Amino acid sequence: MHINRLFETVYLLLDRKSITAGELAEHFEVSVRTIYRDIDVLSQAGIPVYMSKGKGGGIRLLDNYVLNKSILSDSEQKEILAALQGLNAVHYPEVDNVIAKLGLLFNKADYNWVDVDFSHWGETNRQKFNMIKTAIINRRVLAFDYSGSYGESSNREIEPVQLWFKDKTWYLKGFCLTRKALRIFRLTRMKEVRLTETTFEKRTVQELELSTAGEESRKIAYFKLHLDKSVAYRVYDEFDEKYIIKNRDGSFEVTAFFPESDWVYGYILSFGSAARVIEPEYIRNKIIERLKETMGQYER
Repeated sequence: MHINRLFETVYLLLDRKSITAGELAEHFEVSVRTIYRDIDVLSQAGIPVYMSKGKGGGIRLLDNYVLNKSILSDSEQKEILAALQGLNAVHYPEVDNVIAKLGLLFNKADYNWVDVDFSHWGETNRQKFNMIKTAIINRRVLAFDYSGSYGESSNREIEPVQLWFKDKTWYLKGFCLTRKALRIFRLTRMKEVRLTETTFEKRTVQELELSTAGEESRKIAYFKLHLDKSVAYRVYDEFDEKYIIKNRDGSFEVTAFFPESDWVYGYILSFGSAARVIEPEYIRNKIIERLKETMGQYER
């Protein structure tokens, strides 16, 4: 039995006064039978919850009921506050007020364990982040102009699913209404982001998986690089330690796996003369070609 589901059920009842088992089952994505079992557990825990049948019926709490903090252990109270503080760190709407109320209820004030600062994005990108967050929470379609890997621009409308942070970069997962498939968008390439008034129903996992069926996955290439000791600070920040070999002279041999694209060639070249591709040979040759093209720009 998940304590978070029981806890949220009580707060839904406190907020909405009455709710059907079907609505709770849809909300938590479980069966109606599971909801009935949850209600039994809450009742046995001493919470005055009851069910009524017929028109206007549903699951209710007795009037004037106040949540008794004793149904949660000390560690569970701390976990709830810690989880809420994690949401507060990324400015989840109104969560700070909830934390304050629960902190008083649980008699705990030391819950400020994490903070996330997006100030390096600048004000425009902060607004973009908040707009995307609002769209995900309220299930509203987002519209924006998107620049692809090769500079091509397109207008997109998507049903946003999840913000995703990977390798120092923010991405947005969403169901693209143009491509009729789940897509991943890099936030820095999203321009003129607009929050539309169009709402959508949450798609099932099966629908999202089906939308990507038949797509060719981007080729993942194996790289072996020699890196000079002058870039040691990047080596340990950007590569998995188990794939790093440190040589006696302080240099490194690094094994990495990247999607093969223009991005990865630029990434290797970002090390300048401190990097040399050992293998595969065809990647080494592509890097040489790009260096020659760059030199040609200066020899004109």
